[in-house]
Amino acid sequence: MKNSPLSELTPVFFLQTFILELMHASEQQGQKHCEQLIEHIAKTAGCFFEETYRDNTRKNEQLDVESYTELILDIKNNIGGKFSLVSSNQDCIIVTNSRCPFGEQVTNFPELCRMTSSVFGGIAARNFGYAKVEIKKSIARQDGKCDVCIYTNPQAAKGHAGMEYTDTTPVKEINDINELQFRIETNLQRLWHKQSKQISKKSQSPTIIAKSPMMQKILHSIEVIAPTPVTVLIQGQTGVGKELIARAIHAMSDRYHKPFIPINCGAIPESLIESALFGHEKGAFTGAIEVHHGYFERAEGGTLFLDEVDSLSPAAQTRLLRVIQEAELERVGGKQTLAIDVRIISATNKNLESLVKQNLFRNDLYYRINVVRLDIPSLTERPEDLPYLVQLIIQRLNTRYGKEIESVSREVMQKIRAYHWPGNVRELENILERSILFATGKEMTELDLEFSSKTENAVKWKDVKEQTLARIEKSFLETILKQNSGNIKQVSENMGITSRAIYAKLKKYKINLADFRISG
Repeated sequence: MKNSPLSELTPVFFLQTFILELMHASEQQGQKHCEQLIEHIAKTAGCFFEETYRDNTRKNEQLDVESYTELILDIKNNIGGKFSLVSSNQDCIIVTNSRCPFGEQVTNFPELCRMTSSVFGGIAARNFGYAKVEIKKSIARQDGKCDVCIYTNPQAAKGHAGMEYTDTTPVKEINDINELQFRIETNLQRLWHKQSKQISKKSQSPTIIAKSPMMQKILHSIEVIAPTPVTVLIQGQTGVGKELIARAIHAMSDRYHKPFIPINCGAIPESLIESALFGHEKGAFTGAIEVHHGYFERAEGGTLFLDEVDSLSPAAQTRLLRVIQEAELERVGGKQTLAIDVRIISATNKNLESLVKQNLFRNDLYYRINVVRLDIPSLTERPEDLPYLVQLIIQRLNTRYGKEIESVSREVMQKIRAYHWPGNVRELENILERSILFATGKEMTELDLEFSSKTENAVKWKDVKEQTLARIEKSFLETILKQNSGNIKQVSENMGITSRAIYAKLKKYKINLADFRISG
C-alpha cells in the first residue's frame, strides 16, 4: 500500500500550520487585534503546560527559579525550538534560542513572539507574583536568534522594555497603550469634525496605527509633549505620516480649539516664502496692493506646522528665528511689531545636522526648532503595523469606490511584507488604491506591485552591507572597551578618533559604559 500523501505530516507541523493560518485569518479582522487573540491562547495554554509539568514532577508548591527555567525550556525545545539558559538569579532569567519552533515562516508573523512572551510571563507571574518579558532579539524579526529576558523583580525590570504581567493578569502595557491610543484618537476625531466643514466631505478622519513598539513610543511622546509649549522637530522619510503626528500633538494640547495651519515650505517659491509666512504691508513690493496676513497671523493661538522646513531660504530662516526667540514679527515692508502666540512644529525628511555642517541651515535655528525631536520609523521598521494599515486603507477605499473587499489573500500579504516601501504609508495607500479598482469578490488576490529585481537586490545589498559593518564596529568597540576597562581616552587613542565620537557610537549602539568599567 502506498504511503499517504500526508505521511510526513507530524503533530508539530500540523500545529505550526494551524497557528500560522489562524494568524492570517486574524489579520483580516481589523479591529479584533490578533495580539489579543494570541494573548488569550498563550495565557490559557501556559496554564495547561504548567499543570502538566506539575503532574509529571509532583510539584505542588510554587516553582523556584530552577524549576521555572526547566519548564519554559522544555516547552519550547519539545516542539522544535533550540532554547538554552544564559543566566538566572532571583531577579532575572535570560534564555537564548537559535531555532524557531514555527520554522522560517515565522518571519511573516513577528506577532507570534507575543505567544512566547505570554507563556513565559504568565507562568512566571503566577509563581513569582510579577514578571516582565523583554524580547531583545527575535528570529521572527530576522535577528538570527532570540534573546529573552524574564524579570521577576519589578525593581530590576525598571527601565527595560517588555510586556508586564501581575499574577494571572494579562499585559498591563497593552491596556495602557490602548487607552492612550483611544485618547489620542478621540482628540484627533474632535479636531477633524471641527475642521470637516471646511474640507472635502470625501476626506476621512485621521487614524494612527501603532501596534509596533517604535510607534507606541511615539504615542507616549505625544502625550508628554502635547500639553507643553515646546517646539518639536519631526524627522522621517517621505510618506511616514509626519503631518498626522503633528496634528495629534495639536489635538492633545490646550490649543486644540485654535487653528492648525500646515504649510509645505518646499511648495512655496523662494521669492514668496517670507510674504506667505510673515505677511506683507500694502506697497511692500510691486503687486502688493493690500495688507496680507501671513500664516503666522492666521495660526494665532494655535499651531503652525512647517513641513520641509529645510527648504526655507536664508532670509526666511533669519525671520523665523526671530519669531521663535522674541514671539513677535514684522510683516514684509512693515515697521510695526506684532506679538505672536503660535506653537511651531517643524518636519523634514533630510538630515538637518548635515545641512548645518554644510552651512545650508542656520545652526541657531536648528537648535531652536529641535528642542524635542520625534523620529518617525519607516514602514519597514514597523512590520507589526502592516496588517492593520492594510485593513484600515481597504476600509476607506471600500467607502470611496463602493467596494466590498473584506481582506487580502495570504499571497498578497506576503508581497506586502516582502516589499521595501520606499514611499512608506503613502505608497502603500497608492498601491492598494490601484489594486482595489480591479479587485472582485470579497478578497483582494492581486497586488499591482512590480518588484524590480535590480532595485531590490541593490536595496538588500545596501542593507546587508550597513548591518554587517554596524555589527563589526559594535563588536570591535566592545572589545576595545573591555581591553581598556572602559577608559574613553585610551579607547579614543587606540581607535584614532575623538572621545566625542566614541560617546556618539556608544549612544548609537546602546552600549552601557558602566558595564566595562572596573568597580572598586
